[in-house]
Amino acid sequence: MKQRRFISFDWALKRLLRSKANFEILEGFLSELLREDVRIVEILESESNQEARNNKFNRVDLKIKNTRDEIIIVELQYEREWDYLQRLLFSTAKAITEHMTEGKPYASVIKVITISILYFDLGRGSDYVYVGNTSFRGLHTQEELALDEGQKALFQRPSVAAIFPEHYLIKVKNFDDIARDTLDEWVYFLKNSDIRDDFTARGLKKAKEKLDVLQLPETERKAYERYQEELHDQASFVLSTYGAGKWEGRQEGEQIGEQKGEQKGKAEMLTRQLQRRFGTVPDRTRERIAKADLSSLEEWSLRFVDAQSLDDIFLDKV
Repeated sequence: MKQRRFISFDWALKRLLRSKANFEILEGFLSELLREDVRIVEILESESNQEARNNKFNRVDLKIKNTRDEIIIVELQYEREWDYLQRLLFSTAKAITEHMTEGKPYASVIKVITISILYFDLGRGSDYVYVGNTSFRGLHTQEELALDEGQKALFQRPSVAAIFPEHYLIKVKNFDDIARDTLDEWVYFLKNSDIRDDFTARGLKKAKEKLDVLQLPETERKAYERYQEELHDQASFVLSTYGAGKWEGRQEGEQIGEQKGEQKGKAEMLTRQLQRRFGTVPDRTRERIAKADLSSLEEWSLRFVDAQSLDDIFLDKV
């Protein structure tokens, strides 16, 4: 496999792009996608900062506040979720209520923009960037409902659609690797973890400087390499344990027997990871892993990336 020159965008979201010194990279990506000049004020607490189930590998998210007090949620997802759109709806509503000050009028409800970078095929459609918003049309006239001048002044928005949440879905695998404009240059990077010398999109020049694997400190580079190994193990686990057809069947409801298979597969994967990292795994630790339920295995796996010893994973003597 060809050695990547640049770190993957998910790792950048996890470790580097949360720093104010690197806001220029994120601002460039957001400006190219949203077709406006975006400035970041701060990075807010998001789900990926919590010890939530599967977050360390399958999903990364970042919650951003811009200069207009809008909330922008950038989410990167590797594994297929059949109910992804419903979860997107839920996370949008949650963001609105979390940032709604009690006692304030509804006119102060924040604008939320979600950006989903998807490495699986969501729904049917051949495009690689989809945009969703809310508008109202007359049942009989098909006329689009507009804001009057008073509402525009009150909401500081030009249209009804500008009040409601907006959703951007980037289906990375659908991109054909032909960069036709500056947004395509970013999608090319998202798909290939590569930045060509002729690319001019905002933020990519800074990305070439900051996201070069060889420029990372040794400890950060080793952590990134371990993370990449974990992603490969996750992908191998899915294919070897289920196979493509059986994986689809699991998502559609064949869960009881397959949960046992998943449990066994995760136990074997965790044991291999521990052996590769720490050299030897005591028999009693192997037995404990083999007997553990799925939730315990996933909790231990979440601690693996940053662990320096077995005790850091199991939180007690093993």
